[in-house]
Amino acid sequence: MGKSDDKEMSVTGHLEELRRVLIVSVIAIVILAIGAYFFTDEVMAVLLVPVTSAGYKPVVTYVTEAFLTKLKLAVFMGFLASLPVILWQLWGFIAPALEKPARKYLLLFVFSSFFFFIGGISFGFFGVYKYGVAFLLKFAGPDLVPMLTLGKYISFTIWFLMPFGFIFELPLASFILGRLGIVSSSFLKKNRKYALLMTVMLSAAITPTPDAITCLLMAGPMYGLFELSVLIVRLTERSVARRKAREEAEEAEEAAREGATP
Repeated sequence: MGKSDDKEMSVTGHLEELRRVLIVSVIAIVILAIGAYFFTDEVMAVLLVPVTSAGYKPVVTYVTEAFLTKLKLAVFMGFLASLPVILWQLWGFIAPALEKPARKYLLLFVFSSFFFFIGGISFGFFGVYKYGVAFLLKFAGPDLVPMLTLGKYISFTIWFLMPFGFIFELPLASFILGRLGIVSSSFLKKNRKYALLMTVMLSAAITPTPDAITCLLMAGPMYGLFELSVLIVRLTERSVARRKAREEAEEAEEAAREGATP
């Protein structure tokens, strides 16, 4: 009876802690989104560069579209700005359940993942999105005038960029999993064809438009990050093996010295 009560209290305590994490994260997003709202014009101007540089201007089709679009963009910016808070809250929730080595690497993941996420968003926009939109707009030709609504364009942009942030966490996650011995380079190599298939399927699922070009623009960098992860895990394995061999050599040398001592 006592053990059951302890277990029930433990589960209740975890749920309370999880609720606290969610509440703090939501509050951080809301506060930073309010602050980000005052910078939405500048950020929107940057996001519209692929369209405005081609000589087009987005349109609004209903009275509240401009305001709701700015609100949506502010929430997105607030989410990005609050990532350190969210990740720190997640660290505090997960850390007590981990052993010391895993806890150390999870802390590394928390501190580094923010920069990887922002790097993924930046690469997605400046390295893929700008050129992809410019390329797709050329299909309109001289006889068609694209009428891009502001709300749909910003939504398309956000949904296109968000996966890049998560995907850019893959090399960091691979390093930590390889360091802990959970994932091996041989396993990743053996499953290359499945990774390629999953990359294309995932790209098709999360790409906001059904055209193959946009899908390939996302699938290419995704698979490239998988290959980078294979390399990272292989280098990590070599580093771990060298350290283990060095430790074994030191132990053997110490045992030999102790054996030689009369």
